[in-house]
Amino acid sequence: MDDKLVVFKGKKIRRVIHDDEWYFSVVDIIAALTDSATPRDYWYRMKRREKESSGIQLSTLCRQLKLPSSDGKTYKTDVVNTESAFRIIQSIPSPKAEPFKRWLAKVGYERIQEIEDPELASKRSRAIYKAKGYPDDWVEKRMRSIAIREEFTDEWKDRGVKEQKSYAILTAEISKAAFGVTPSEYKKLKGLKRENLRDHMNDLKLIFSMLGEAATTEITRKRDAQGFYESQRAAVDGGSIAGSARRQLEKKSGKPVVSDQNFLPGTKRKKLQDKKDILLT
Repeated sequence: MDDKLVVFKGKKIRRVIHDDEWYFSVVDIIAALTDSATPRDYWYRMKRREKESSGIQLSTLCRQLKLPSSDGKTYKTDVVNTESAFRIIQSIPSPKAEPFKRWLAKVGYERIQEIEDPELASKRSRAIYKAKGYPDDWVEKRMRSIAIREEFTDEWKDRGVKEQKSYAILTAEISKAAFGVTPSEYKKLKGLKRENLRDHMNDLKLIFSMLGEAATTEITRKRDAQGFYESQRAAVDGGSIAGSARRQLEKKSGKPVVSDQNFLPGTKRKKLQDKKDILLT
């Protein structure tokens, strides 16, 4: 895979990031999952058929963004995000689309199981991390960090902070106080794009992240902080506790905690990428 294309079954599917989300070419998806020689015509007929059979306008799932064409120029093209791509795949009556449909059914069933038994979600997350090559002790810290984050975001919800944008700002305050950089700055330093930052933290970084967030939760409760601005002050103070501990460690060890190094060695990341490519071919 590269930044502009994803390859499936030898077929290239154009994609572009818009509003921090991947969007994929609809006609390229159709070309990959059908034997149609004219995927644009197939897409037109599929929209008409779906409207007649279910009343659903598939075009409402799309937006038009510019993508490069075979002539080297860029043209506005129907594109969909990942969720809408799966919905469109469900409307493709082709044997090539059946594996996707079965997989979607399996994922849906697993999510229902997780609602009935939340412990299953934790078990699946552990299994995914281990399959990616993370050691057991790191996985346990990562799972604990997820639980701590959920605890303090739940605390914010109870205190009137409910918008995702507000969560991002408060998280950035904790990170800035703890590490001297915001999550977006940290990802840029590490050369990450859409990857999860914490999946690329070593043990120490995870520990300091947990300390900043756990301290924020305790301060928030102690002060009975209400609303965004009081929660913001608590976030700065909680992150500062982790920041102070980080600086003391750096002074004693002579090594910076914040660096451009990612947790998984480059050779392991290369192997993981190779595995992804194999799955897509």
